[in-house]
Amino acid sequence: MHLPRLYAILDASCFPDAAALVAAGEELAAAGVTLIQYRNKSGNARQMLEHARDLKRVVGSRVKLIMNDRADLALAAGFDGLHIGQDDLSPEAARRIIGPDRWLGVSTHNPEQIGQADKTDADYLAIGPVFATTTKANPDPVVGIDGVRRASELTRKTLVAIGGITRNNARSVIEAGADSVAVAR
Repeated sequence: MHLPRLYAILDASCFPDAAALVAAGEELAAAGVTLIQYRNKSGNARQMLEHARDLKRVVGSRVKLIMNDRADLALAAGFDGLHIGQDDLSPEAARRIIGPDRWLGVSTHNPEQIGQADKTDADYLAIGPVFATTTKANPDPVVGIDGVRRASELTRKTLVAIGGITRNNARSVIEAGADSVAVAR
């Protein structure tokens, strides 16, 4: 599996409404972004599906779309993959739902979780937060550049680094072993 260096995350909490969210997706696609994750931690299922279908309609032919947390909505919206966290479905259960052809990513926050996720059939692993982040109310402890380096030593799967990554520090994250950097802001 090959992910692009930039893994864009459209977090619904950063936009005043669905139109702004979809417009941001269109801007990302027009700028050359080829992978977007839709994340909505507070919406109801109907609203999330509507947003997801709008994104699929507007950018789905140019961009791979990943649904955060919700395997059912990934299928219903026709997304290309699913990303799950430590408190979501297990990778095995998620894979049974989404099937073998959609991408599956798993968030990890420490070496033990990397080791466990590495044994699953997840396509890629995310490690973070690398730096302090404001996109989550209760973020896990910062892993730093050394955490990225350690994670890259513990897995042969594609590795996505997430959390507080900016234009100024992205290079050091890639140099530490990340294949891709996820950015929400």
